[in-house]
Amino acid sequence: MEHLSALPLFVTVVECGSFSAAGSKLGISKSAVSKRISQLEIGLGAQLLYRTTRSLSLTEAGERYYDSARQAVRFAREGEDAISELQQAPKGLLRVTVPMVFGRRHIAPVIPEFLRRYPGIRLQLAMDDGQTDLIAEGLDLAVRIGELEDSSLVAKRLAPCLSRLCAAPSYLAAHGTPSTPTDLAKHNCLFYSLFRGGSEWRFLGPEGEVRIEPKGNFEVNNSDAIHSVLLDGLGIANMPEFIVGDDLRSGRLVPLLPDYALPPHGIYCVYPKRKHLPAKVSALVAFLAEKLGDGSMA
Repeated sequence: MEHLSALPLFVTVVECGSFSAAGSKLGISKSAVSKRISQLEIGLGAQLLYRTTRSLSLTEAGERYYDSARQAVRFAREGEDAISELQQAPKGLLRVTVPMVFGRRHIAPVIPEFLRRYPGIRLQLAMDDGQTDLIAEGLDLAVRIGELEDSSLVAKRLAPCLSRLCAAPSYLAAHGTPSTPTDLAKHNCLFYSLFRGGSEWRFLGPEGEVRIEPKGNFEVNNSDAIHSVLLDGLGIANMPEFIVGDDLRSGRLVPLLPDYALPPHGIYCVYPKRKHLPAKVSALVAFLAEKLGDGSMA
């Protein structure tokens, strides 16, 4: 039991990948971190980390200990959150993940106001388009866009997110304008993919739902990259209005297939189900609903 105080330090070392990075994050010296980990290993009677001049890695004993240590630290944080909730004071470390482009365009600009409103909160923001496991990674909250997978997470809808099929005038002048979704088979489609089996576009038109698999010479897992080549006239793309809204209004991009709507989807806050929702999480959910919940993502 005397080793419990070292658990947060050990977890931080593993997450940061080095003694120096962990020391910098915790505000202590590299040598102090190394000494405390060595003391922990001596006390446990087991080596937890392989050390080289360039990197650290977990031993088999370290992997097992890390799994338990990470859970223990998470439970301790939840206990602190429960106390904070009782005190009605949003404070402490708040770990959040958001989609890359949406985070840059809509989340980052409002963060200063949030932190001024709640000075007791220290925000750690990760911009990542992947579906991060919130519980495994010890994250408090995620902002996600699209259709949510069934899970044990709690989801709060913040706003609708509309998408538009569009292309640059230069592309349409050179290749023609499609009139139905099936015409897209003759066009260069630019599409977002996390390289997990391709992509699918769904349309709701006069004949009902139509599904197509876009084909083209460029796919990428970043919406800003698609936006760039779309404006350059490389092809046709299915893009959220919060990225292309200004371009459609200015004429830099042209909306396509007006008789075929793309299914609307939502922007959500998701977070692990807890008996006591931390005040810091409640504060951020309410703040994002205030800032993004007006229904306008263009």
